[in-house]
Amino acid sequence: MAAVQAHHRLFLASTCAGQQRRRLRPSRIAAPCRAAVSGGVRTAQSPSSSSSGSGSPSSLRLNLDWVDPRVVAVPTSSPGAQVEVEKLRAIAEAAADRAEMHDIIGRQRDNWNHLLLHSNNSLALAASVMAALAPAAPTVVALKASAGVLLASAAVTMAAVNKIQPSQLAEEQRNATRLWRQLERDVRVTLALAAPVTRADVHDAMDRVLALDAAYPLPLLPGMLDKFPKTVEPTRWWPKKKQQQQRAPVNKSNSFGSSSRRRGARGNGWTPELEEEMRGILRVIKAKDEHQYITVGKMVLGLNKGLAVAGPALAGTAAVAAAFIGSGEAGAWASGAAVLGGALAAAANTVEHGGQLGMVFELLRNCAGFYRKMQEEIEANLGEADVERREDGEVLETKVALQLGRSTSELKQFRRLASPSFKDDDVKDFAGKLF
Repeated sequence: MAAVQAHHRLFLASTCAGQQRRRLRPSRIAAPCRAAVSGGVRTAQSPSSSSSGSGSPSSLRLNLDWVDPRVVAVPTSSPGAQVEVEKLRAIAEAAADRAEMHDIIGRQRDNWNHLLLHSNNSLALAASVMAALAPAAPTVVALKASAGVLLASAAVTMAAVNKIQPSQLAEEQRNATRLWRQLERDVRVTLALAAPVTRADVHDAMDRVLALDAAYPLPLLPGMLDKFPKTVEPTRWWPKKKQQQQRAPVNKSNSFGSSSRRRGARGNGWTPELEEEMRGILRVIKAKDEHQYITVGKMVLGLNKGLAVAGPALAGTAAVAAAFIGSGEAGAWASGAAVLGGALAAAANTVEHGGQLGMVFELLRNCAGFYRKMQEEIEANLGEADVERREDGEVLETKVALQLGRSTSELKQFRRLASPSFKDDDVKDFAGKLF
C-alpha cells in the first residue's frame, strides 16, 4: 500500500512539473519575438493589454498601414545604359576576334620567313654548284642553263621577300595579338564593374580599336606598313588624347602652385616630391631610353636595307654570268663569278632573314613606342593643374614603377634630375630595367 501511494505522488509531481515547463516556454520565446517584431515592423496593442501591461503574444498585432508600396523601388537599368553595355560587349567580342586573327596570321607569316629563307638559299647554292661543274661537264649547256634559271629565280624571290619582310610581319602580328587581348581584358573589366557604363567608355574603347587597326593592319597588300621608312618613329598603337575645349576652373587649393608648394602637402595622392619624381623620370625617358631605341633602330634599318639590295643584286649578277659559261676565254671567269655571286647572295639572305633583322627593327620601334606612351601619360597628368582631376598619384607611381621594372623606392632617385641645372648629357642611367 505504501509503495502504491509513493508511486502516485511521484506521478503527480512529474505531471505538475511538465505543465509548469509548458507554461514557461511561451514566455521565454515571446520576449525576443516581440523585440524583433517591434524593431522592424510597427506593432499595436489592444487597450486592454496596454492597460494591464501584459506581454502575451495574443496582445500583439502587426500594423502594416504605414508601408507605402510606391517607396520600394526595384533597381533597374535605363534603356540608354543597356545600349552602351551592349556596345561594349560588341567591342569586346571584336577585340577577341581580332586577337585570334592576328595570332593565326602571325604564325603563318613566321612560317613564311623560315620556308622562304631555306628555299632561296637552296636555289642559290644549288645554282652555284651547277655553275662550278658546268665548264668541265660534257653537258655544259644544260648545266649553265639550269644555273641561270635557278639564280634568276632566287633573285626574284629574294627581292619579293625583302620587300615584305616576313619576320617583321610576324613581329607585328605578335604584338598586335598581345594588345588586342589587353583591350579585351580592359573592356571585360569595365563591364564587370558595378559603375554604370557611359558613352565616354564606349568612345574610348572605339578609339583604341581604330588606333590598333591603324598601327597593325591585317592585309598584306595594300595597306602593309612601310618596311623601310625614311624616318624612324616609335610605333603608336594608342589614340591621341583629345584636348578639352572648355576647361573647368582650377581649384588653386588642389594644385601645387607657388603659394601652396609646401613639403608634405597631399591631394589625390600627389605631393610636390612626387611631381619632381615624375618630371625626372620623364626627362630620363626622353634623353636615354627612347633615344637609344630610335638610334639603334636606325642602325638596324640601314643594315637591313643594304642587305635587302645586295642579295637580289648578287643573285642577278650571278645569273647573268652563268649565261657566259663555256664561251671561250671568258667562260672560266663567268663560272667563277656565278659561283661567287650565288654564294654571296645566300650569305646575305641568311644574315638578313636568318638574323630576322626586320623583326629586330620592329621590336625596337615597339620598345620606343612603349616609352613614348609612358611619356604621354605622365605629361597628361603633370599638365593638369588641378590634382583632383589627375589620376591618383600613388596609383600612377606604382604603374610607372612596374612598367620600368623598378620599385617605388627606386624612383625617388630621379627627383634630382628634374632640376633645370641638371643637363641631359649628365644623365648616365636608363629609366627602364626590363628592356
